[in-house]
Amino acid sequence: MNKEPSFTVGIEEEYLLVDRDSRNLIQEVPESMLPDCERLLEGQVTPEFFQSQIEVGTRVAGSIREARADLARLRKIVSGQAQRHGMALIAASTHPFADWDSLRRTRKDRYKILEHDLQGVVRRLMISGMHVHVGIDDEDLRIDLMNQANYILPHLLALSTSSPFWRGEDTGLKSYRIAVWNEMPRTGLTEQFESYGEYMRYVGVMINAGLIEDSTKIWWDIRPSHRFPTLEMRISDLCTRLDDAVCIAAIYLCWLRMLYRIKIRNQRWRTYSRFLIDENRWLAQRYGIDKGLVDFGRGCLVAFPDLLEEMFELVAEDAEYFDCVDELYHAREILARGTSAHWQVATYRAAKAAGASSEEALKEVVDMLIKETLYGL
Repeated sequence: MNKEPSFTVGIEEEYLLVDRDSRNLIQEVPESMLPDCERLLEGQVTPEFFQSQIEVGTRVAGSIREARADLARLRKIVSGQAQRHGMALIAASTHPFADWDSLRRTRKDRYKILEHDLQGVVRRLMISGMHVHVGIDDEDLRIDLMNQANYILPHLLALSTSSPFWRGEDTGLKSYRIAVWNEMPRTGLTEQFESYGEYMRYVGVMINAGLIEDSTKIWWDIRPSHRFPTLEMRISDLCTRLDDAVCIAAIYLCWLRMLYRIKIRNQRWRTYSRFLIDENRWLAQRYGIDKGLVDFGRGCLVAFPDLLEEMFELVAEDAEYFDCVDELYHAREILARGTSAHWQVATYRAAKAAGASSEEALKEVVDMLIKETLYGL
């Protein structure tokens, strides 16, 4: 291990495109929509599996605030183009009432191969997520930090939840997206690897067996990026509010530097079994921030506000280093007013209590998401 990692930041978000009148997901993206976005965003926008989705990615940012500014610009431009084409943009990991079986797929060779390989599993993948890349230049360090970072992933999921509804049903889960995603192969928590070389040997076995073309088809909750020298966090739902997304990125960035900081003092975060971390992953998926997570050292359930304060203490030095203390502490605001999943369920129940039908109430949820997606831009 030579020099300190670059700790650059990149954020990817996958938005849903809805019809302004019906509030349903669009069937087919207008022909000029993507070219118009590409002309304005110069390689920072791509289509997704369904035509009702569009993905953006920030440039490589040297700070959290730089990443926030770029992400705000991306949201604003894509939302403006959607509006110009008679649509609206929502940042949420599921649509409240759309049916996946009526959606049209993007005509792209990669997606045709995916559908052939995964069949019904991928055809119902009507979900969106947020991915955060952090620059870790050394390959073996990337793997070492990945092994240790599993612990914090359920915390990030809990703070980001935005998918309580699925095809018009309140699922009772704060992140139903995870339930859908779990049906895919090569998802969930990572394996543990001794080195980058061992990881690449694993990937090589899969490639040589004809199972995958490259490591982009390994969809773990955290993974070494195939395209960039980064460690890519993929567990989080898509945050409806921009500042919530930036908060998640700040926590992840600070946590990785904390792990690096203790490593150079010949210490490391305790590596817990996948069995235990999976239980916290489930608690985050089911309850979000409401129930708390298990502290494995104490062997008991700990309320999320207490977990958050402990985490702040651990990464305080790193937040100062990256000048993102305010972005980190924004997590307290998320706890105080809830995640997007809380707002969606509350909006639906309030509309129903006021006499709205289920269909009308779900449309009110979409209207709320359209508004909140643009909050803070």
